Parts: sequence; structure tokens; C-alpha cells
Amino acid sequence: MMASAAEDDLEPLLGTRRQARELALSLLYEADAKTCPPAAVLADFPIEPDRFAADLVGGVGKHQEEVDGYIRRFAKDWTLERMPVVDRNLLRIGIYELLHRPDVPTAAAISEAVELARRYSTEESGRFVNGMLGRIAEEVREP
Repeated sequence: MMASAAEDDLEPLLGTRRQARELALSLLYEADAKTCPPAAVLADFPIEPDRFAADLVGGVGKHQEEVDGYIRRFAKDWTLERMPVVDRNLLRIGIYELLHRPDVPTAAAISEAVELARRYSTEESGRFVNGMLGRIAEEVREP
């Protein structure tokens, strides 16, 4: 089955954004492990990262207190520190996108975070990330 011209135009964008989110996750994971600001990890990156990845990492760093506040408020029976590092940073990326990237559709922000959670974290992580981001999106985004 052939893709339409419109779908062909979207594929590179989707692939690029998915790869950018993976890079952002990796850089935020590194910042978390080193207990340093995300901007420092971004500055030490040996090549110029994708603009979207750089925005995600920089935005999470700049708004981390606000973003972590949402995680603390919506996580039932979980402290931020007890969460798997991958889950915590995927939530940070997703929440940053929901709050500060109106160009990113709600469904895209959530589904990309869920997909990365399924790929890189625990068996339950996809459902956990989906539930958290879904509840937060209900509060911060127009239906």
C-alpha cells in the first residue's frame, strides 16, 4: 500500500522528532545520573544536537521545578526519587511538551513518551507514563 504525498511529508518529521526525543531522554538521563543541570550536559555534547532535542533538554532544565511539581502532585504512592530514571525523565519531557510546546499535539506528546517507556523501561512503565500524562493533559490542555 502506497503512502499519500501528505503522509510522505510527515514521515521525516515524525522520525526526526522521535529520534530527538530519544536523544533528549539520553541527555536527561545523563544529567540525572551526574546530578548536574541538563544545560551542562547539553553544552558538553560533542556535536550540535537536533534543535527539537536541544529545546526539550533545555526546556526541561529551565522549567524543572514546575515540571517536577506536576509529577509530585499526580504521582499516587510514588515519590519522584523512587521512580525509574527513564520514567521520571520521560514524564519531564512529556509534561514540558504539554505545558510549553503548544505546537506538539497532546496525543503525540503522550504516545511518544509511552512508546519510549515501553522500549527503554519496565514492563509497567508504558501504562504508568500514559496514565500520568493523560491526567496532566486533562488539566493543562484544551480538550
